Amino acid sequence: MVSIARTSRRSRLVLGAILLLVGASGSGAQQSAIQRKLLLTQDGPPGYQTLVVALEIAPGGQEDKHTHPGPISGYIIEGALVLENEGRPTTTYKAGEAFYVEAGKVHFGANTGTAPVKIVVTLVVEKGKPAASPAP
Repeated sequence: MVSIARTSRRSRLVLGAILLLVGASGSGAQQSAIQRKLLLTQDGPPGYQTLVVALEIAPGGQEDKHTHPGPISGYIIEGALVLENEGRPTTTYKAGEAFYVEAGKVHFGANTGTAPVKIVVTLVVEKGKPAASPAP
């Protein structure tokens, strides 16, 4: 794991973008219902950066609708995530299952259960672009 305290200035800027990652998430109470921790920032493939983020959504927590400029894949460690993903049926992913969201697709995740949802998400982002953007 990469210690945030020991990361470069560039990585700290990426961390700021991560606050938007996996959702330009909510305002007010919803914002505190979602915690993110940047685990890794790695250059590559050429012209891109790969980000790995630990995400925890409290019971009742929900992301705002958003998009990413690159694809994301996620793995559910604990709990169950209800994922609305443009062009696909709403699906519930449980611990041990993985999901994929294509670049530019509007999506959001929600925790409708009684326990936190813990997820590891990998995102590939074109350098110089924000990790996530709010969607209408």
